[in-house]
Amino acid sequence: MNRHQISAIVLLLAVAASIPVSAQQSHVADQTTLDRAVADHIRQGADDRQEVLRVLENEQVRELAEGVGVDLKQAKAAIATLDETELGAIAAQARAVNDALAGGQGSVTISTTVIIIGLLILILLIVAI
Repeated sequence: MNRHQISAIVLLLAVAASIPVSAQQSHVADQTTLDRAVADHIRQGADDRQEVLRVLENEQVRELAEGVGVDLKQAKAAIATLDETELGAIAAQARAVNDALAGGQGSVTISTTVIIIGLLILILLIVAI
């Protein structure tokens, strides 16, 4: 064997020996961190659902829904069936409505009305699909 062949064999053995060592390295996140991330994700979903339900229970929203013929019982039931992406989008709109109503607006303005109607229609369309 010549010098180049021996060097190549030594290099291959070194690479082969290092593969199992790199596979045994520790994980980036420990189990506690992973558990906390999962719990936070579940809590966020529950918070989003509660935010949407809070809007649907508002007296002004109920009156508006009745005026446009939206069944709030069906809309509330639909909240439980939403996936996290749909729920996140609807919860963002619900937060805007809650902020507008909590921010001192005694009545629903046109922009808030449009958001509420859009929210109700979005919930019903997602469930229908």
